[in-house]
Amino acid sequence: MTISVVDIFSIGIGPSSSHTVGPMRAAKAFIDSLPQLPARVHTELRGSLAATGRGHATDRAVILGLAGWTPLTVPLDAEPDPSSPVPSEGTVTGPAGSLEFEISFNNEPAPEHPNCLVFSAWDGAGNEIATGQEWFSVGGGFILSRAELEAEKEASCEVPAGVAAAAVEDQVPYPFTSGAELLELCEAYDLPVWEIVLANEALLHRSSGGAAHVLRHLDTVWDTMRECVTEGISTKGTLPGGLRVPRRAPQVYQTLLEKQEDPSCGFSAMEWTNLYALAVNEQNAAGGRVITAPTNGACGIIPAVLHYARDFTANFTREDARRYLLTSGAIGTIIKENASISGAEVGCQGKVGSASAMAAAGMCELLGGNARQIENAAEIALEHNLGLTCDPVGGLVQIPCIERNAIGAVKSINAARMAMLGEGTHYVSLDNAVQTMAETGRDMLSKYKETSLGGLAKTMGFSVTQVEC
Repeated sequence: MTISVVDIFSIGIGPSSSHTVGPMRAAKAFIDSLPQLPARVHTELRGSLAATGRGHATDRAVILGLAGWTPLTVPLDAEPDPSSPVPSEGTVTGPAGSLEFEISFNNEPAPEHPNCLVFSAWDGAGNEIATGQEWFSVGGGFILSRAELEAEKEASCEVPAGVAAAAVEDQVPYPFTSGAELLELCEAYDLPVWEIVLANEALLHRSSGGAAHVLRHLDTVWDTMRECVTEGISTKGTLPGGLRVPRRAPQVYQTLLEKQEDPSCGFSAMEWTNLYALAVNEQNAAGGRVITAPTNGACGIIPAVLHYARDFTANFTREDARRYLLTSGAIGTIIKENASISGAEVGCQGKVGSASAMAAAGMCELLGGNARQIENAAEIALEHNLGLTCDPVGGLVQIPCIERNAIGAVKSINAARMAMLGEGTHYVSLDNAVQTMAETGRDMLSKYKETSLGGLAKTMGFSVTQVEC
């Protein structure tokens, strides 16, 4: 299956794409698959979804999905109340109708994937409609049924390296699944990365309007990113959860406005980039509407760097934003195809590392980089996030997640500028870095992969139950 940038950059709600957006979509997909609306549904959250499910609002997301809501349509204040503890059983009403729900938590992961949901349903007379149906949230809001997951794994085992692109040759004009293949296409056809991607997207979405549809979506993505920053820098208070983390973006914004004309204070583009990332991730942590880019936990990096491009490069236009997102999307699809963007699978190197690589590539395009410099920029950013663990304190997407996005955004800009100093020739390729990230993720202990059982989460001494309300 060819991954689309429309899917890489989707509109969702916070605080997590794999633990909030994905489970909501899975719950709705389960309900839609049934011959009738059930009277009662039991959902078992397994593995990482259970370990950090309360802090990531997984339970609330499942309930809303069972009621028929999607991440795009759900009102941000829909019941259950996002600022209160979520009941493990009760009744919910939504677009699909009304039903009773029960949610249980099982920290034992499924063998196939650490983010598993198991659904069972009954009608009003107590007759079983479905039992033990498994769905998996595989990162970035993407979901797979058990059958789809098994088919995907079987295909990856059977198809030799380099053949996957040929399998989609009749679907897109420029098929690629690796950085090397992308570079070959750019050089063979003398096209920039973003044009390669747009041509593929036009065919993937031909039934919806082709390239025009894709560009409209990217315009909406950029508009939503800007709205998210505006909301983030104007909303004061504390973030939900027992950590009582204060929102910093409003104060940082005022400080920058007051001191920006004073060169002795040392404020620069870096501080503004930090601000943009903080603003977006504080919105995400509060359950606001954000762009999964490519995940919610790392959703501040790509918009922060794009805001940097808007404010600190000459003659920035909407077309520049499109080129940036298309180029970034190319890197995101390569990483997702060959490794993972899920913190529960590979740690935060798959979230912040992927987003940083994507933003570096997009920024390098706007700086005038060629395809090899763009690939180099992505590689630099990803290489220097290798081994990054996912250890949210108390199961909340706040510490260290919010600051980590600010650091990742600045790293992206540095990677792009460093790549521009060379000609794109380097020892470590993007494909090397992606493969290393996948292998490192497999070797990483599960306590460092979005379970809140290791790293800062353990050092800080906050258990998930201490901060869930």
